[in-house]
Amino acid sequence: MIYYQNETKQNMFNSYNNMTPVERSIADFFLSNTEKMDFSSKNISKRLYVSEAALSRFSKKCGYKGYRELIFSYEKDLENDIPKEDIEPDISSFTKKIKGSYASILQEEFGLLNEKQIRKVVEKLENARKIYIFGIGSPGLIAKEFQQRFIRIGLPMEAVTDAQLMQMCAALTDEETLVIAISLSGKTKEVNNSVRIAKKKGASVVYITTNESAETAECCDELIRVAGTKNAEAGNMVSPQFSLLMLFDVLFAYYFANNTYYKVKKYKETMCAVQGNAELMEEESS
Repeated sequence: MIYYQNETKQNMFNSYNNMTPVERSIADFFLSNTEKMDFSSKNISKRLYVSEAALSRFSKKCGYKGYRELIFSYEKDLENDIPKEDIEPDISSFTKKIKGSYASILQEEFGLLNEKQIRKVVEKLENARKIYIFGIGSPGLIAKEFQQRFIRIGLPMEAVTDAQLMQMCAALTDEETLVIAISLSGKTKEVNNSVRIAKKKGASVVYITTNESAETAECCDELIRVAGTKNAEAGNMVSPQFSLLMLFDVLFAYYFANNTYYKVKKYKETMCAVQGNAELMEEESS
């Protein structure tokens, strides 16, 4: 799902799937617009080649009583979005917008969580002999974070963030391998190609994305949807990593809750090893 900082635009987007083609053309105009202009029904109907009645129906579809109410809200939001010359931006307004965006993503993410699916993925983590996490760019950073957290409690896995290495690792997978692929768009060629290679080799594949298209679903055993953000791959004002981190926190917590004694023991061993190396380095430098 896309999130707009502008509340009126968000309302338009939320209603988009229920709109007629004509109403969608109106929504496309308002969603892409960033400039002040004459928003009167007469002017906009001429500009978009639609009737004033269509503008009224569009407004009601977006949750407003009529076109006049929609434009009142739209112009108010637009005024706040347009930067004014020689005036320092109000930090509190950005704070409120970002807080609202994170709250919306948080709500959507936990709404998307499927407990049965989480159990299946954790079972795959428990049974796999070899685990790879594929991700490029921002998802690659999450893959490395995921790797470090799980290695600490005794689960060896490898984060692969290089495109060529990803395909080589995929070619070496087998029925005892688990591949966790991350692509917010679901269209990262390097990730998708590697996943298809691994699938042919018999590996189990979990695909994490905001895109649940048939093309994405056919190349994995489990497709886990996460909440998206506007221009997710670029990050925009809200980090695209947020929903991924939330998902991995849930996976980690559930995995850790199974056979806790063993995992706590492994955690202590890995932390002792890290601390021991740090002390050794201090001794050598002194």
